[in-house]
Amino acid sequence: MRRHLALLAGAICLSLGLSACGSTGSSPHAAAGSNRTLVIWADQKRADVLRPFAEAFAAKKGARAEVVAIAENQQEEFVKASQEGRGPDVMVGAHDWIGNLVQNELIDPIEVLDNRMGDYVDVARRAVTYQGKFYAIPYAVESLVLFRNTALAPDAPRSFDELVATGESLRKAGKVSQAVGYTVSSPDGQSGDTYHMYPLFSSGGGYLFGTDSQGDSDPSDMGVGTPASVAAFEKIAALGEKGSGVLRNSYNSDNSAAAFTSGKTPFLVSGPWRLADVRSAGMNYAISPVPGFAGKEPARSFVGVQSFFVSSKGKNKDLGQQFVLSTLGNLDLADALFKAEPRMPALKDALDHARQTDPDVTAFEQAAKNGVPLPSIPQMSAIWGPFNTLIHQTIKGDPVPPAVAAAGKAIKDQLGH
Repeated sequence: MRRHLALLAGAICLSLGLSACGSTGSSPHAAAGSNRTLVIWADQKRADVLRPFAEAFAAKKGARAEVVAIAENQQEEFVKASQEGRGPDVMVGAHDWIGNLVQNELIDPIEVLDNRMGDYVDVARRAVTYQGKFYAIPYAVESLVLFRNTALAPDAPRSFDELVATGESLRKAGKVSQAVGYTVSSPDGQSGDTYHMYPLFSSGGGYLFGTDSQGDSDPSDMGVGTPASVAAFEKIAALGEKGSGVLRNSYNSDNSAAAFTSGKTPFLVSGPWRLADVRSAGMNYAISPVPGFAGKEPARSFVGVQSFFVSSKGKNKDLGQQFVLSTLGNLDLADALFKAEPRMPALKDALDHARQTDPDVTAFEQAAKNGVPLPSIPQMSAIWGPFNTLIHQTIKGDPVPPAVAAAGKAIKDQLGH
């Protein structure tokens, strides 16, 4: 894998004439030496891992490397800094930033030959493709899964209905206090959580956007407000506070996870960010895909892909292109990133290696296969507010058809439909 990407980088240098390619001596910037600096932005955990690899890469190019940890609001900080001419050459972030960053002309396509992207798992490759071009190199994949306390629930439920039946049976027997740990709301309980509710919405037959001929989300085909979306939310409402009460607006990410790790519920719908908590709880657990409603569509979780972008405004973006093409194929780096935060690697070789050291990786891989990349089009920003409100109203027990119609209208108004 390392050899292939090194050869690829060389081929790109020949075909594009990148000024910093080749040996230091042949580079027109070589005389400047350390005056050329490759600047990379990432969150703290990834910045610490990347630093030695970036420094080694830059040294071979007769340059320096500066890896900066951005603690929060990474996308906003990147946009602002890039527009002001002080941004990085490479940015690490979520793939669903792509549409906004392309719209604002802040990232360049990755100059990689199409067949080399076959080295990455399918869902990751699709996630970083936008308008027919690759706009990032993926490195980690994350999606929702079902964590199960096997002492309470030995068998994986075949449907969400079966999950509810098992959880309710245990609750009525006094063994747990709630059927499932499920993130319904924001921390303050005043707004729904679109990301976590999407598997049930999709299983009920709902969708947010259709797909165009290039495989991108199609904002002209908006699914909220359709009869299928009403039917999906009727299924969700039946689990809400005026239905079975299995889902409540008081359930947020933190208290749902705490209920699971303390043995108060047999199930938790969450992602790899909760794996450390589950492991430290000391329980016997299993991981499987989130199940859908019986007799309905499969539950499709959103898939997020952590990725490396090359800034169009970077002062040394040619070095940025070379870095993401060569260094990111390094299995040592992939292993280091995985150890820092065990999320499913996007690179197939790294995924094979991770499977051998961590049996949970295979379970996350199975969940991601049925997932759908989180829409990266800029119009996705119109979804969050109205859809979160719709979830809150539905779980509270408001009539579904008018709530869905209001959400659909609010989204369409924002989109100018």
